Amino acid sequence: MNASDSIIQWLISEARTLGQGDAIVDGYCERLVEAGVPLTRANIAARFSNPLLVAWGVIWTPDSSTEYDVTHAMLDTDAYVGSPFHTVLTTGKPLHKSLRDLDLENEHAFYRESVAEGAKDLYANFLEFGDGTRNGSTYITHDPEGFQAEHVELIESTRFGLASALEPVTMRKSTESLLRTYIGRGPANAVTAGTIMRGEHAKLDAVVMFSDLRGFTAKSEQWNETTLLKALNEYFETVVQAVETRGGDVLKFMGDGILSIFPIDANNTQQAQCAKAVEAARTANDALETLNKTRVELREEPLAMGIGINVGSVTYGNIGSPERLDFTVLGSAVNIASRIQDLCKIVDEPLLVSRDVITGQDDVFASKGFHDVRGLGEPIEVFSPK
Repeated sequence: MNASDSIIQWLISEARTLGQGDAIVDGYCERLVEAGVPLTRANIAARFSNPLLVAWGVIWTPDSSTEYDVTHAMLDTDAYVGSPFHTVLTTGKPLHKSLRDLDLENEHAFYRESVAEGAKDLYANFLEFGDGTRNGSTYITHDPEGFQAEHVELIESTRFGLASALEPVTMRKSTESLLRTYIGRGPANAVTAGTIMRGEHAKLDAVVMFSDLRGFTAKSEQWNETTLLKALNEYFETVVQAVETRGGDVLKFMGDGILSIFPIDANNTQQAQCAKAVEAARTANDALETLNKTRVELREEPLAMGIGINVGSVTYGNIGSPERLDFTVLGSAVNIASRIQDLCKIVDEPLLVSRDVITGQDDVFASKGFHDVRGLGEPIEVFSPK
């Protein structure tokens, strides 16, 4: 069996079962090197469906490999337009370019940077998936002789096998990234694993955080759609980033409301998760203040929000019809968090929490009294940061 057949056989058999893009690219590049290709660096990327990301990829060198993501915005930058990836994907033709004796002042930044690192030759082509999408790949050598005809032929003859190995990984990444985008990291993992079907549910303890944009109903009637959507996106970004950087899950957007949870388990105690939720809320409020300075400079109306935090047992799962499901959490702890958030308007505080949340943090919170809340038979005491 020649080198090409051997690599293809590995790609369509063992490589397809690895399930990891970096492992596939590592194995492929190592086999090219073993077959005599003087490969110094490879960059292989694949497109997938996601409103936030357009592709993922792997950069390989003999010493390491690194996965990365590509945002939609990156495709409009000078770093991409005119690059080898852009060239092969738009022309539909491979590119073989010597990097020796180039007039670097008139070349794309990619070539200038590659030459500065010692590159002598480049080959780029595209991998085509079953749905017709083209995915870029580039190969660089520091060998003074560059890629010879037999090296290019080996890369070309094995690209369909490489595409067949990477396509299922890309499909899984696409599904997982869409689920994470729309229902959050924790629920996405559960759904992907097939552990929560329609009607199934799980009980867990969690810190529940509700945030709400103040005056949204009036704003939605007064502002045009562009202004309103811009404000909502800015507000959502401040909360989501604060929650996710502290390990919380943003489960859903409900108009201008955001439902987030911080699950409690063996590795995350109630006290620790309560502290993270409070920190996330305070960070979100600080970020909103910073955002408002910019909005005022732009002569846009500043935004205000209220956040309520509670802790307790919740039911976690998929509900809905056989054709349409919604992933959510239900229970008294959720309802109380929502009611506490409503009290922010009455108490005139941006953040209120229940007594169970402040355990271990009593010295940094002040009581705002007992208040009646809908659905409970007795008033509850709420607290705000001092």
